[in-house]
Amino acid sequence: MSTPMESRPLTELIGGLANDISGLFRKEIELAKAEASEKTAQVVSGIELLLAGAVLAIGALGVILAAIVAGLGAWFVSMGMSANAANAIAALIVAIVIGIIAWILIARGRASVAASNLKMERTAGSLGRDAAAIKPQS
Repeated sequence: MSTPMESRPLTELIGGLANDISGLFRKEIELAKAEASEKTAQVVSGIELLLAGAVLAIGALGVILAAIVAGLGAWFVSMGMSANAANAIAALIVAIVIGIIAWILIARGRASVAASNLKMERTAGSLGRDAAAIKPQS
């Protein structure tokens, strides 16, 4: 009893192989698109963190500095400092603390957008396996 594969002509087998390879590459392109979409979402998330850090830095320098500097300056004055020195030191302390917080947020955002996080490893690995399978065995 013969199997269907034995009775198929060579041209039909080659045509089937071409269709299979074509289908494989279409699926690889779909995988690449899906992975690129994921990486785009990761970049957007990183940009959002960068923007959040920038907004915090600007907002902190405006609103928080004014309120905390006034309170801290008043505390320094109550400890016997002159008003000008107390306000200057209070402003410096608050600016440093808020600046550190903003820097942490910006650094986290930059790390999310780093090129090493955007590599399409699954697609590259899959394409490498496909190419190895298609190459004629020596």
